Amino acid sequence: MSKRPAPFALAATLSLCACFAMAQTAPTPQKPMAPTAAAAGKPAMSAKSAECSKLADAKGLHGKARKHFRSACKRGKTPG
Repeated sequence: MSKRPAPFALAATLSLCACFAMAQTAPTPQKPMAPTAAAAGKPAMSAKSAECSKLADAKGLHGKARKHFRSACKRGKTPG
């Protein structure tokens, strides 16, 4: 039976040093969450935006067509 504590001692020392090194690193700062529209006290949608959404729903628009329609509607250029 050989008595070689060196590998065990080396492994224990490295593990201990690694623990201390990890404990000393600064935590990454957390980005604060952006307030939601309701928490900021703002209405979820303006009246004009809500009206344009209703018109887009009535026309059955989806995707890019809906986006373009609502954009033009909010600017007052409602396409036919």
